[in-house]
Amino acid sequence: MLSFFRRLSKSAVGTGLMVLILLMILAGFAMQDIRSVFSGNFGMSKGTLVKIGGEPVSERDLDSAMKRALADARQQNPEASYATLAKQFDQILEALVNEHALIAFGEDHGFVMSKRLVDGEIAALPQTKGLDGKFNEQAYNAFLAQEQLTDADVRRLIQVAITQRLILAPAAVEAKVPVGVARPYAAMLLEQREGQMSVVPADIFRGGLNPSDGDLQSFYTQNRPRYMVAEQRILRLATISPETVAGAAPSEAEIAAYYKANQANYAGSETRVLSQAVVQDKQQADGIAARAKAGGSFAAAAAPAGLSAADVAVGPQTRAQFSTLGGAAIANSAFAAAKGAIVGPVRSDLGWHVIKIEDIRNATGKSLAQAHDEIAALLATSKRKESLTDAVTKVEDRIDDGASFAEAVGAAKLPVVTTPAINAGGAARGDAAYKFPAELQPALKAGFAMAVDDDPEVVTLANDGGYVIVAVDRVIEAAPAPLAEIKDQVRADWIRRKAMDRAQAVASQIAAKVARGEPMEKAIAEAGVALPPVEPVVARRIQISEANADAAAPLKMLFSLTQGKSRMVADPRDRGFFIVKTNKIVPGNAFSAPGLIVRTQREFEGAVSDELGQQLLAAMKIEQGVKRNDEAIAAAKQRYSGAEQ
Repeated sequence: MLSFFRRLSKSAVGTGLMVLILLMILAGFAMQDIRSVFSGNFGMSKGTLVKIGGEPVSERDLDSAMKRALADARQQNPEASYATLAKQFDQILEALVNEHALIAFGEDHGFVMSKRLVDGEIAALPQTKGLDGKFNEQAYNAFLAQEQLTDADVRRLIQVAITQRLILAPAAVEAKVPVGVARPYAAMLLEQREGQMSVVPADIFRGGLNPSDGDLQSFYTQNRPRYMVAEQRILRLATISPETVAGAAPSEAEIAAYYKANQANYAGSETRVLSQAVVQDKQQADGIAARAKAGGSFAAAAAPAGLSAADVAVGPQTRAQFSTLGGAAIANSAFAAAKGAIVGPVRSDLGWHVIKIEDIRNATGKSLAQAHDEIAALLATSKRKESLTDAVTKVEDRIDDGASFAEAVGAAKLPVVTTPAINAGGAARGDAAYKFPAELQPALKAGFAMAVDDDPEVVTLANDGGYVIVAVDRVIEAAPAPLAEIKDQVRADWIRRKAMDRAQAVASQIAAKVARGEPMEKAIAEAGVALPPVEPVVARRIQISEANADAAAPLKMLFSLTQGKSRMVADPRDRGFFIVKTNKIVPGNAFSAPGLIVRTQREFEGAVSDELGQQLLAAMKIEQGVKRNDEAIAAAKQRYSGAEQ
């Protein structure tokens, strides 16, 4: 084929044809780029939602982030679903864009993250440490399985955290706000207002409300999202634990072989009580040895050389311990001598050694008979772990080869447990007494992260509890509960809504009269309903932040109105309505509360720091360039919310 093109290029006609072919190829590329531009993808590959510089935010990145957000949400609400997170979609996507912009900016400006630095951060995580307090690969893998993360995910999260610490934090730290800026806001917090407040509670309008079946059906139909039941799943579980595998008992030969291989541990070590003098002069060493051999204490023999009793007392030493004091040759000489013998002078790098063997203590080890049961238990545990590993490896191999859950666990002869329909928190809506086993929580998390057609997953259990194979048997999509099951709840909600409607009508009439200048007391009296009396209100603006949820709404309204004005505001917990009127405004004086000025400064400094960080991040995105695939983003948003956007 290549020779054909070479021959073709040697003729005028052939050269023209080759130029034409080249132009057609270039035109094809150009048309593809034009189609990409007009489709809004700007040349982005399939699966890319946003591109920041050279950093793509993929559908997989979004999926991982949504899974983490859902797991966090389920800590507070076990029935949370992706539909619950629908309102947070834009926020989660923007957080991913910010992360990728930060990484792209760092890489462009030389902030290279070394593997060693990331490894150090991983090793510092408490979840990655073993019983000895050091990094443990098995503990790390268990952590990844429990959190439904990959090693790449963890490294990415750590890379983002370190980059934030190195780039964003220095720019946002120690922001200063002048006193002149804080003082007017402090004065505003001290502003005092006087007014009136009336309450129209909904409870007094409940009388006579008795909905028909048609009323309930209509109300239920209009408010179906209110009665949504979170997604439920039926899971199939098969546990492989150390107790369920067949661990053969070790033979006597294996016990004896283990004892022999570890005899140094079981036999113990001989200990000698030693005295030692080390001098630099051979003649001095000869004198010490001669005096020691002549009788008397070793300390007295070493005294003429300027050594005290504390200098020569070495105490009990094993051969290995004494080797660290003078070397292997010195230790061998000392441990070859008899009790009471004087060894030396012997030369080492430290000088001339003279040693006395004060006492010999025999090794206190264990015989094979004494260590038999201990070794048997140790080997049995080891064999059980090997059997466990072998069993789970065979199951994983079968799954990798395409076996179904039933085929994989059937071949391993594992007992299977099928759960009732449960939510992500492990509760069964149809059986209030059911409790998902606490030790199998990692399997619950994995089961709700899987798709129906995913392969069975082998999940590692905590505390060496073994493994559990989990598969999704059936998914019951999130849907409104049947009216028949929640009729009492719907009836209560209908009555509450109608009572609120009545209360709103009365409150609106009162508010309209007060707004026209009629005294609030008179407007309440003309309502034709027994309402609580009008209450006077005196408050400072600073009390809004300190008020509880019940008082915050009317207080906010009091401080949002101009003098002489009034307005109706709903109770945030749907218990009725407030009519609030502002009668008098007294400006605050910040000079009377210098401490409040300082406090306002500090609060503003925190806000300013956040703002500086956000501004720097915005500048990074502008520099890197942000390109969005609007069609892909809209499709992803619809997929997670389950509704047309």
